[in-house]
Amino acid sequence: MYPLLGFVLGSSCLLYIGSPSGFGLGSNWLLYIGVPLIIGIWAQIRVTSAFSRWSKVRASGNITGAECAREILQAAQIHDVDVVETNDFLGDHYDPTKKQLHLSTNVYNTPSVASLGIAAHETGHAIQHAKAYAPLKARMAIVPVTMIASQMLPFIIIGGLFFRITLGIWCYLILLVFQLITLPVEFDASRRAKIILREMGIIQPGEETAGVNSVLNAAALTYIAAFIAALGNLLWLMSIRDRR
Repeated sequence: MYPLLGFVLGSSCLLYIGSPSGFGLGSNWLLYIGVPLIIGIWAQIRVTSAFSRWSKVRASGNITGAECAREILQAAQIHDVDVVETNDFLGDHYDPTKKQLHLSTNVYNTPSVASLGIAAHETGHAIQHAKAYAPLKARMAIVPVTMIASQMLPFIIIGGLFFRITLGIWCYLILLVFQLITLPVEFDASRRAKIILREMGIIQPGEETAGVNSVLNAAALTYIAAFIAALGNLLWLMSIRDRR
């Protein structure tokens, strides 16, 4: 469920540590780094809290997240995607390169409202892939360069940001573009999940629908927070460059 939010927030902290003398705490730092950091932490708390609450509510359909995903895939006539279990907490994701839908242990094995929402969301990505959804194709295309940028950035910051500001700016620009493309991909997957769960009768109106909405809406905040954090980090580096 999580995007690069954890990485972006972690690099926000490193930005202060790696900032050259004289560019530490100040109005720009609070605006570009501090505020996005607070928003990101709040978003993570929201999604963890929502999952914790609704993972304790058993869905009336009494099917697990794995069973839910397989039913949706079958209904969508997608027969080449495997649903597999992963041990990472909230590490649920769809891998389009291997056509594998990874569900964390709790989601995979539990017939809870939260599990159904997350499983349906990730299955939404498989449906996007099958339908050649343009934003997903764009995100897949930019993944390799994004991985390179994310791997380089900590070394750039720790190794001495003062002499590598331009390279850092390019890295954060790549991350920002990735997060911008990610927003419609994730919002559409959640939209599909809510519709499919309701139309297939997997969840019932009332509490179950409210629970799914709560979990998926909270997850959406993490993607928004990741975009804001990447933008803030980029603006912070640009402000340092302009003051040199």
